[in-house]
Amino acid sequence: MSEKSTEKKSISYKDAGVDIEAGDQLIHNIKPFAKKTSRKESIGSLGGFGSLFEIPEKYNKPVLVSGTDGVGTKLKLAFELNQHDTIGQDLVAMCVNDILVQGAEPLFFLDYYACGKLDIDTATIIIKGIADGCLLANCSLVGGETAEMPGMYPSGEYDLAGFCVGAVEKEKIIDGSSVQAGDIILGIASSGAHSNGYSLIRKVITTNHIDLQSNFDGSTLANVLMAPTKIYVKSILKLIESIEIRAMAHITGGGITENIPRILPKGLSAVIDKKSWKLPLLFEWLKDEAGLNDIELYKTFNCGIGMAIMVAKDDVEKATEILKASGEEVFVIGEVKKISNNDVPVQYI
Repeated sequence: MSEKSTEKKSISYKDAGVDIEAGDQLIHNIKPFAKKTSRKESIGSLGGFGSLFEIPEKYNKPVLVSGTDGVGTKLKLAFELNQHDTIGQDLVAMCVNDILVQGAEPLFFLDYYACGKLDIDTATIIIKGIADGCLLANCSLVGGETAEMPGMYPSGEYDLAGFCVGAVEKEKIIDGSSVQAGDIILGIASSGAHSNGYSLIRKVITTNHIDLQSNFDGSTLANVLMAPTKIYVKSILKLIESIEIRAMAHITGGGITENIPRILPKGLSAVIDKKSWKLPLLFEWLKDEAGLNDIELYKTFNCGIGMAIMVAKDDVEKATEILKASGEEVFVIGEVKKISNNDVPVQYI
């Protein structure tokens, strides 16, 4: 009995949906962007198995501070609008602002970009945005990972994650332990919704059939919603040089209501004066379109305050002056007080 031979067709990695040449082209495209972010402590170049970074000599007893985050469902709006130039800054901001609140200077950043099929042009735009964010934070983009995974993501969609490491002198860590009753809370203005609350924003858009290209506050609603998250690194580090910051809160998911209690010592609460700053039009619009009460509004969105800082009453004037000189819009938004029996951690007046 004779056996009939069958010749099997060769199947390459590219046939399976992974284009190694496209990945190589992306690395070639982004190397100049990463190079612009390089600090003198960076060792080597992009593309190695690991990234090397020397701890700056100015530190005596450095403590490394790390943070990782993503951009959440703001990505869904980016897909819908085919607008990817601001998402990279969002990613950097979410990470560096988080470690900043402990007094850390961001040193280096890595990103993870995952997709079903690599679109070189889109990926280049996104990673350029990451590099731009690193420049604003004065940290080096030292590496990352681009994962092309066929079947894992729908066409035109991707996911992003970032990872940042910074350093702070051990004796200068800001942890909220020195906060006292009578301390003043300063609020630094946000640039919009930043990267939080977008599941609700998208629900409002679809439920109420909102046109993203409609005129809004001197621009389009799309542009207002896609405005990049503000990076506070340079202005805050300058402030740290001059006064004692007792605590800081990056106002992200959970809004003012959920983030300020994270930095308050036991027995203390915050009284926030909602009249001390004007609620930006975007949040007025969201409140109206979603039918939100103030409780829900302030525990969902930053409501115009991207960073909260606690300082001694005697330092308020100087702190405000320094921040304004750095281009920040600053408000005295509240005060720390001793908690009473029926007090909630954050009380609004």
